[in-house]
Amino acid sequence: MVTPDIAVLDLFAGAGGLTAGVHAASDRFTTVGAVEWDQAAAASYEATYGKGVVFAGDIKEWLKGDVPRADVIIGGPPCQGFSSLGKQDVEDERNFLWREYARTIRRAMPKYFVVENVAEFKKSPQFDLFREATAKGGMLADYAFEAKVYNAADFGAAQTRRRTVIIGYHRDLGFPGELELTHSADPESDLPGWVTVKDVLRDVPRTPDRDPVFDALRTEFKGKEYAGDFAVRDLHWSRNYTQLSKDRFAVIPAGGNRRDLEAYPHLMAPCWTKHKTGSGDVMGRLHWDRPSVTIRTEFFKPEKGRYIHPEEHRAITHYEAALLQGFGSKHRFVGSRTDIARQIGNAVPIPLGTAIGRLLASVL
Repeated sequence: MVTPDIAVLDLFAGAGGLTAGVHAASDRFTTVGAVEWDQAAAASYEATYGKGVVFAGDIKEWLKGDVPRADVIIGGPPCQGFSSLGKQDVEDERNFLWREYARTIRRAMPKYFVVENVAEFKKSPQFDLFREATAKGGMLADYAFEAKVYNAADFGAAQTRRRTVIIGYHRDLGFPGELELTHSADPESDLPGWVTVKDVLRDVPRTPDRDPVFDALRTEFKGKEYAGDFAVRDLHWSRNYTQLSKDRFAVIPAGGNRRDLEAYPHLMAPCWTKHKTGSGDVMGRLHWDRPSVTIRTEFFKPEKGRYIHPEEHRAITHYEAALLQGFGSKHRFVGSRTDIARQIGNAVPIPLGTAIGRLLASVL
C-alpha cells in the first residue's frame, strides 16, 4: 500500500531549518509552499528545496493570493519583541504576525499546526490572544492546541536551546501527544546522554579552510546577486581578529570566560571593569563535554556569549555553528556572512524539528 504524502506549509520559514527537521523525520512530508520575507533567507530556502516553493515577501501580500491546502502548517513567527535578550517590547509589531499565521490556518484548513518560538512566548500577551482565537466564537474555534517548553538537547541537538512548541490540532482529531524525548542529562535515565560539542566538532579542521569559496560562488535570486550558494562544509570561514582579541583568547582557559581577564587589566574592556556582574558567558569558551549554549545570530562575535572554540583562539565558524544546529550536508546557504549567521542562529535545531515531524507522521 502506498502511503499518501503529507502536504506542509512553512511560514516565516527562514532558511528552512524546521522544514529540514520535518523532512528528516519522514520522506512522506512534501512542502507545498513556504513564506519568508528576508530575501537572502528565502534564497537559501530555494537553493535547498527547489525553485517555486518559497514566496519571498510579506506574508500579508502572500495571503492576498491563493493559499494551498495543507495537512500541516509549521512556522515560527518573529519573536524579537518578547525575547529574553535585550529590551523587551510587547507591542513590537512583529509580535502580531501570529495573526497572519492564524489567517493561514483558516485558509489552508490543516489537520495540525506547529508554532515554534522562544520560551518566553508562553508567557506573552500574544500567546493569550492565540489561545482566545481557539475559544468558542474565535477565528480558530475549530482548533485547539497545547504548548510546552522543550530543550533541544533532549532530542539530540548539541545545544541547550529552550523553545516553546505549540502543537495545534483540529478538534475532530484530538491532541496528537507530546514530543518524545530521545536524550537526557540524567545519568539515571535509560535514554542516551546529551550530545556534546565534541561529538559534533571533533572531526572539524581546527584551522578554517574555506575562505576562497566565499568569493568564488555567486547566485541570482529575484533579480539580485548574492554570495553562494554554499554547502554547509563551505562555511568554515576565518575572521581577522585584532591583536587585543588574540591576546584575550590566549589567556582564557578551557571553560573560561571574561572573568579570567580580570587578572590582566590591560585586556579588560571598560564596561567589564565597571560592571563585574552580568553574564559569565561573555568571551566564554564552549565546553567539549557539554552541549553548546544557544546558537544565536551573532555567534561569530565572542563578546556576545560563550562562542569561543573549546581550544582554538577564535570564535566558532559558521560551519561549526551550523553543525551545532544540526544542519546536514545537503542544506544550502545564500547571502553575506552576516546574512548566513542570522539564518543559522534563527533556525530551529534540526533534531527538535525531527521530533516534531516524527510525532506528526505517526498520526497522519
